[in-house]
Amino acid sequence: MSNAKLIFVGIKGTAIALDRATGQIVWQTHLKGSGFVQLVLDGDQLYATAQGEVFCLNPATGDPRWNNPLKGYGLGLASIAVRDGVGSAEANLIAEEERRRAEQASAAHVPMAG
Repeated sequence: MSNAKLIFVGIKGTAIALDRATGQIVWQTHLKGSGFVQLVLDGDQLYATAQGEVFCLNPATGDPRWNNPLKGYGLGLASIAVRDGVGSAEANLIAEEERRRAEQASAAHVPMAG
């Protein structure tokens, strides 16, 4: 199936390709962990970050082409940019950071037992 007929979703440590017309899962590839996954499609390369690692996948099959654990940089959110731009990836990263802040704020406001 061509990349033009797929929608890519990153969720819970997994990259998923859906058929654009039906919404059916075409392939899924677990990358790492169970957290936020950022994806950027650049021609015939699908780049993903999960738990501080960078992966390059074949967008037609989900097969990994390579990955880099970025040793020494920790497990935080990582962003991806390609020469021609990042599309909506930057917005996804901002939304995830806002979600984490809201989660931390609500945890900080737990009432104390009296």
